[in-house]
Amino acid sequence: MFEDKLPILEIRNLTKQFALEGGKQLTAVDNVSLELYSGQSLGIVGESGCGKSTLAKIVAHLDSVTSGNIRYMNRDITHLQGEELRQNRRKLQMIFQDPSASFNPRMKIGNIVSEPLLNFKLMNKGEAREETKKLLAMVGLPETIMSRYPHQLSGGQKQRAAIARALSLKPEILVCDEATSDLDVSIQAQVVQLLVDLQKEQGLSYIFIGHDLALIRNISHRIAVMYLGRIVEVIDSEVLTTEAVHPYTKALLASVFSVKGESNSAIGVIEGDPPSPLEIPLGCSFNSRCTKCVGKCFGEKPELKEVKTNHFTACHLCSDLGEDV
Repeated sequence: MFEDKLPILEIRNLTKQFALEGGKQLTAVDNVSLELYSGQSLGIVGESGCGKSTLAKIVAHLDSVTSGNIRYMNRDITHLQGEELRQNRRKLQMIFQDPSASFNPRMKIGNIVSEPLLNFKLMNKGEAREETKKLLAMVGLPETIMSRYPHQLSGGQKQRAAIARALSLKPEILVCDEATSDLDVSIQAQVVQLLVDLQKEQGLSYIFIGHDLALIRNISHRIAVMYLGRIVEVIDSEVLTTEAVHPYTKALLASVFSVKGESNSAIGVIEGDPPSPLEIPLGCSFNSRCTKCVGKCFGEKPELKEVKTNHFTACHLCSDLGEDV
């Protein structure tokens, strides 16, 4: 569907390390490679602390890389600075988990949404005000919201205003970092549907970060599963439940609670906690929690390999899909 075209965004061998006291280094993102295609939603899912939010910040140029590169429309944008970086932000915007943290509490919503238009000198104040009305209407907010302050809005209203602000510069890519996780379930569903509708109307491309596999599956075309800084599986969302092969992906699927399930249906639990990023085990990083390990899992790090068309996994036992993992 998408893979016959050139990707709009390419992440190649991206690594991010943080220097700690005592000469130690924490590897938050480890040799990650992913592609995003125009009009596609790429979901990145994993437990808290796996590095997915760090990856999102790097893509949005809110953090630097240690190694690797990012290409947008086949142009290297990894180390943009100054005006080049500023202009690139028009094409790639980010929606944060907590909009309150990204809003100036002393500014009214109308000024918050119109600020990018004025900063980039795309419109005068009168034109920006009219455009703000259109943007707010697009995300289902009334014009009266413009005169309110962030603390006067509900969580769902603030997130809609954040989406309106992100759309003001007509970006091609939106990076959504846990953009619905702080919302009530009913409001969460409304915001997700809004994002789906906007994608259809404007051809937007999304990188959707989260830990809720069921939600990520519903909004994404492709899903990348992340564990301790590494991508362990990349698969089309429509075949996720039937063709996922990595033990970690299967464990995440088994832990999803279904409201349609039988009252006595078992919910899977991943035993143990993830290792510390400072003490990642040799070999496969999931070996301390995996019940299927063999000898090489403890000494050799598995590489991400294509096991089926457009289906990649990093598991020694999954090199042949004929094996039951």
